[in-house]
Amino acid sequence: MKLEAQTTEMLPVAGVLTAVAFRRSARARKISLRIDPKFDGILVTLPMRVSRQAGLALLRQHEEWAAERLAALPRPVRFAAGAEVPVGGVPHLVVPVPGGRGGAWIEAGQIFVAGEPEFLARRLTDCLKRMARQNLTALAAEKAGLANLKMRAVRIKDTRTRWGSCAPDGTLAFCWRLVCAPAFVQDYVVAHEVAHLRHMNHGHQFWALTATLTPHRDKANDWLNGNGLELLRLG
Repeated sequence: MKLEAQTTEMLPVAGVLTAVAFRRSARARKISLRIDPKFDGILVTLPMRVSRQAGLALLRQHEEWAAERLAALPRPVRFAAGAEVPVGGVPHLVVPVPGGRGGAWIEAGQIFVAGEPEFLARRLTDCLKRMARQNLTALAAEKAGLANLKMRAVRIKDTRTRWGSCAPDGTLAFCWRLVCAPAFVQDYVVAHEVAHLRHMNHGHQFWALTATLTPHRDKANDWLNGNGLELLRLG
């Protein structure tokens, strides 16, 4: 997807100065508004030939909705000393090790991060991404084997609108934040994308295959609907 440079402005929304990002997308067919938990703001996506003013007009029509959604966002959890960061759905205390080496590692319900404070957030994020790549790749390989399917590769990304995806060439992609969710959520999301290796749709056969790969569809969807925004507020 080709995008022009994204621009962010501080604009009044329901009387409160709010970060509003305007982004153009070659794939967009209409203007859309989305709350972006990453920067506590609103993302306005515009088709290539639609003006910023048209996007602003749509925002003005829905600014009360946007303000309510922003106010309802969970508190952000910054990666810093003393924070509690979930791993596998279980809170882990972040413990700095100023004189240590080795990046970050998890042990006995804690996340130890070596080095100076200014490197803590990046090293903790890198640790979680490595864990996500290792765990989700192994889980995807296991489920693909059960269904006699082949995947090309597994990518770990920082996506904001999808927990996982499957490309036509057999490449699976997952949001690294999934490693922070309970195991049953990871199990379902991976099974869902593996099933797309055979069925690139959400038809009856797709859901039948998904059901053979995981029993957690309803439970995982309920958890993500109730807690997914909290994952996007990590870091």
